[in-house]
Amino acid sequence: MIYLRRPPDWEEHEKPSLPGSPAMPFHKPWVRVCYGLIAVLIALTGGLGNALFTANLPTIQGQMGLTVTEAAWLSGAYVMFNVTANLLVYKFRQQFGMRLFAEIGLGVYAALCVLHLLLGGYDSLILLRAASGLAAATCSSLGTLYMLQAAPRTYVLKMLVIGVGVGQLAAPLAWVLSPGLLYNSDWHNLYMFEAGLALLSFAAVVVLKLPPGVFIKTFEKLDFLTMALMVPGLGLLIAVLVQGYSHWWLDTPWLAWMLVGSIVLLSTALYIEHHRRNPMLHTRWFTQAPTIRFVVGAILLRFLTTEQTYGMVGLLRTLGMTPDQMQPLFWVILLGTLVGIAVSASTFGLPHLGKQILGAIALFAVAAFLDLHRTSLDRPADFFLSQFLLAIGAGIFMGPLMLTGVIQGLKYGPNHMLTAIVTISMTQAMGGLMGSALLSTYQLHREQVYSVALVAQLDPTDPVVAERLKIQSQIYGRVTPDPAMRANQGLLQLSQIVRREANVRAYNDVFALTAAIAVAYLLWLLGVVERLRKAAALVRALTWQSGNQGAAAAATDGAPQRASSLSSQAADRSQSAVNEAQPQAAAGGQPRFTVVVEESQTDARGDDLAGYAQVPGQTLVIEGEQALELSQAAQAAQLQEAAVLASRDPLQDNEPALALKERLEAGIGQAAKEKAAQEQASRAALPTATEPASKQDAQAEAQAQPARKPD
Repeated sequence: MIYLRRPPDWEEHEKPSLPGSPAMPFHKPWVRVCYGLIAVLIALTGGLGNALFTANLPTIQGQMGLTVTEAAWLSGAYVMFNVTANLLVYKFRQQFGMRLFAEIGLGVYAALCVLHLLLGGYDSLILLRAASGLAAATCSSLGTLYMLQAAPRTYVLKMLVIGVGVGQLAAPLAWVLSPGLLYNSDWHNLYMFEAGLALLSFAAVVVLKLPPGVFIKTFEKLDFLTMALMVPGLGLLIAVLVQGYSHWWLDTPWLAWMLVGSIVLLSTALYIEHHRRNPMLHTRWFTQAPTIRFVVGAILLRFLTTEQTYGMVGLLRTLGMTPDQMQPLFWVILLGTLVGIAVSASTFGLPHLGKQILGAIALFAVAAFLDLHRTSLDRPADFFLSQFLLAIGAGIFMGPLMLTGVIQGLKYGPNHMLTAIVTISMTQAMGGLMGSALLSTYQLHREQVYSVALVAQLDPTDPVVAERLKIQSQIYGRVTPDPAMRANQGLLQLSQIVRREANVRAYNDVFALTAAIAVAYLLWLLGVVERLRKAAALVRALTWQSGNQGAAAAATDGAPQRASSLSSQAADRSQSAVNEAQPQAAAGGQPRFTVVVEESQTDARGDDLAGYAQVPGQTLVIEGEQALELSQAAQAAQLQEAAVLASRDPLQDNEPALALKERLEAGIGQAAKEKAAQEQASRAALPTATEPASKQDAQAEAQAQPARKPD
């Protein structure tokens, strides 16, 4: 490891967990509040740009005269730069710092927003969408790092969930803000708002900087070759996904050639990475069964959330609903997302990762089942309950998913962090694209099936159909006196109604498909619960020595929330740690515990060091009946630990171990207090014992000196 800058002289609790991560020093409360507010601003800046564009795409497309293909290229430009930027963010922040990357990304984003306001063309818009993807990749990492500074290190995992969750608020918030921003149908207001957010975030990052971290040399020459192959390879794959629906998958030869080019480029890049000494992406990690399960699960989770972004929104748009009519619904979705984030943050931890993910999948399935059997008479208010439940699930799953991926990567070493982070970002981006592409294709297919079936039932000789056509033609009686034209208009209007009803039925099939996938995924997870239990036991075994969630915290720039093993609470109070507690045989066959307490400056609870007294190193001996009781308690704790690891919930608390920990802490703390009291009493008694001796020595010295003669 080559340090590019000399690391500061940090305290132990201030050190960053990984190179490129900021340190965790003590901050005053008002500074922490500022870090939290800036984190919210940055996260919303990264998410609102694309969310506002997606929510108002029909309006923008109509005002600028864009075709469906041109609008699809805009979405593809965003996703391409968002995915490929994550290849750079991690290594760039390790070598040059996150602040420089943020200034570049936000600066380019703000400049292109202003440029598009001046030019207003398709070329400037596609550049702006690409810059928005770059800024989103920057802001997602930067917002989380700022949020981690907003609370003591004890709460790092909870702040991780909040930091990741704030970005999820951008989508419903965009729908809430859109009616006001599009007042008088002026699309310039959207980009003025985007430019303002980007400039505010840029100023905030410059004014309140992240604490410095460790900077190391990470980039190698082969990294740029890999990126030169992966960026166009991913771009071609994304182009196929965004253009396949509008051009149809099997009717456009150039889509096949783009897919072939993507496979060749990505395969070449992965081949190079597979044979490198220090690869960016560890290809062997992807061949592990747990990694495959994680990737499939991450894609499916993101796929299930498209039931809201594509299914519900698409159905309401088909029924003629506008953003201002859907605004109350997205207030409900915003509230549900906040509730989901709060639930996830309050219950977040290694023992609850699987439970939270299972709960999110169950909510997705329930929401999809509630949306079955929709009709053309449904309105946004009818979706309140289902979308509220789906929003809670969406707010819950992201934090556990990220931590699961990080732990999966850290099992093979910190050098797998970049691979894990890129995998998480790619599964979320590609999962969203694949979800929209597959669901839109399935919806179109089912719509055609239903249209053919409904049209086949419209027999003009049927009295009911003839009466309906007569009613439809009478609507145009005041418009045209021509009976044939009125009949044609009535037939055209009836065909539009048929198309609408076919679309409603097709969207019901989309909801049924997502519900079936959610139920199947839930059953699959429950079927592999034994393997999950073994994985949880492995995590517990790996973290038992440190007595905390260090394996998870190492990737989240923080320290554990809670010690679960025999760590010392006295270490929190007196800045000491128990290094050794070995039973020995004393005289008479009684066991003896020798506990060595070393001097330490580490604050394991938070950053506030005020009130902590440093205790010098000492050796405590526990023997006799008390040592025998402690020995028996230690054996009981060890037996209970083996039982916990073999149980159905291997991450549950070991009650005998916790009780033994408390006894040791109490004994060490009491011994430290007694020793401190003895030393204080010795220092207080020292002057009275030495004063007479000092006076006698002074008198003897005066008598020994000869009498001085006057000058």
